[in-house]
Amino acid sequence: MTSPVIHRVTTLDLAVRPIVWPFAEERRAEITAHFAEKQRERPKLWNGRVLLGRDAVFTDGHLAATYFETDFASFLAWRDWGFPDKAVFNCFGMAALRSSDGAFVMGEMAQHTANAGRVYFPSGTPDLDDVRGDTLDISGSVVRELEEETGLTAADYRAEPDWHCVVTGPTIAMMQVINLDMPGHVARARIEANLAREAEPELSAIHLVRGMSDLTPSMPRFVTAFVEQQFASR
Repeated sequence: MTSPVIHRVTTLDLAVRPIVWPFAEERRAEITAHFAEKQRERPKLWNGRVLLGRDAVFTDGHLAATYFETDFASFLAWRDWGFPDKAVFNCFGMAALRSSDGAFVMGEMAQHTANAGRVYFPSGTPDLDDVRGDTLDISGSVVRELEEETGLTAADYRAEPDWHCVVTGPTIAMMQVINLDMPGHVARARIEANLAREAEPELSAIHLVRGMSDLTPSMPRFVTAFVEQQFASR
């Protein structure tokens, strides 16, 4: 695997276009069978509509990319089969939660989800709720996912304006630092209380990362690369 590359981005141009994805069209029968198998393992998986990217260009603090709509089954097959279409990437926003005492706050995905056991910041593959006209609103996606997963709202934090785009192969994780107005242990308790009120929360546990020793193999490389850079700059 190539080493992660982190781009600091201040402006975005994320266009949504009606593009037909040859991978999804040509391998439809295989994709359908693969998703049926995954649903047998995790019956709560839902084949909704998501947005994937292509043609990403980073120039002088600017990111331009084109997004297109597909179904979650096609995305899942593309991911599970080793990303066979190299022109496509998964580019999504992440709420890099940082508490007032410097801890990063991450969630562990519940067993009924497609990423069960993985530990990372609140996030999600963009979907049609994140489209404004013909543009992807990645900031809105971060706000939506953050509230859905943790119950935290705009009254609880201050979002930094820049993005830390971590490129790892076919993945671009767009990290937005979210500064919480509470220390780590309070943030964890707040989120855990919210999860306890939900019938089927997306997260099964909350983790605080205060130093390099708190990083684990359950965290994707794009998360650990970002956190390593943040700790190195302190």
